[in-house]
Amino acid sequence: MHPWISDRAESFDSSGIRRVFDLAAKLEDPINLSIGQPDFDVPGEIRQATIEAIESGKNAYSPTQGIAPLRESLQAKVAQQYAQHDDREVFVSSGTSGGLMLSMLSMVNPGDEVIYLDPFFVMYPALVQMCGGIPVPVDSYPDFRLDPEKIEAAITPRTKMILLNSPANPTGVTASASDLKQVAELAAEKNIALVSDEIYSTFHYDDEFVSPAVYNDQTIVIDGFSKSHAMTGWRVGYVHGPADIMAAMLKLQQYSFVCSPQPAQWGAIRALETSLDGYLADYRRKRDLIVEGLSDVYELVKPGGAFYVFPKAPVTSGAAFVEEAISRGLLIIPGNIFSHRDSHFRISFAAPDETLHRGIELLRELARR
Repeated sequence: MHPWISDRAESFDSSGIRRVFDLAAKLEDPINLSIGQPDFDVPGEIRQATIEAIESGKNAYSPTQGIAPLRESLQAKVAQQYAQHDDREVFVSSGTSGGLMLSMLSMVNPGDEVIYLDPFFVMYPALVQMCGGIPVPVDSYPDFRLDPEKIEAAITPRTKMILLNSPANPTGVTASASDLKQVAELAAEKNIALVSDEIYSTFHYDDEFVSPAVYNDQTIVIDGFSKSHAMTGWRVGYVHGPADIMAAMLKLQQYSFVCSPQPAQWGAIRALETSLDGYLADYRRKRDLIVEGLSDVYELVKPGGAFYVFPKAPVTSGAAFVEEAISRGLLIIPGNIFSHRDSHFRISFAAPDETLHRGIELLRELARR
């Protein structure tokens, strides 16, 4: 290790997903079911609004909290969704990842514990460790349910935050309203910060999306346009919650990300007016296609949201199974990247139908072997 590298940078590995992408680069015409972003392009009217912003000179820094028209539109949306909470403030972050990092930096002290479900989005433990916090994963196998009793059992005097993600990456599982309510009320009762990562809230297939913020007005909600509008590279997220927490996060954004890219923020205004019903119906159909194609040969939980399925590998090691799949030209992600267990693998069904059919066929063949 180079003597200049900090303990912080050494405390976690690079994302294992990158290794899959490196392997993918060597394959000709791979069956790619690994990508964690929509397979449609940014809708045309959003691209046009952004081009117009660039051409009309809106290329400088924006205010740290975001351009006023976008903030006002988001504030109106939040006020409508949470009419019972009239004091929620909103700001524009540099992607939801930026929002997550700011939430950790503004609330987690060295030694504080942060609870989240295992399997988890790869960034969670890394962000907690960057702040000197202690990651506390709560095992949610085999059904990946948000179990309030397991959450309560993980709480100690050092617990500072509970981090929720529904619909979830990598499982696609959605938490029930009753479980969210129990956890939200538990956090309020114990005076623990509740952060809700809602980046997949648009991709909710079987019932209405419910945020824990409905049950706990101190919840910090992180959302954005990356997944819903395929704007992953544009870095426009937003955060809303109690005014004093938002002020602390904004202060840290000023000294780190500065602001979200201004032209993309003008595109985001148009995104708020763009209907996603057609995309949502298509993704529900893709979800059903992959579940019906695999559920008789793989142990899997039907995802209620996002665009992922997290089946159990037909061999002991999920990582070994993924190596075999990649050698056959199928790109999937080993479950041990998202978990302390090595038993599952992640499929993304954000792919063209032809790719899904090819993937199902090969996965069925691998299961039979």
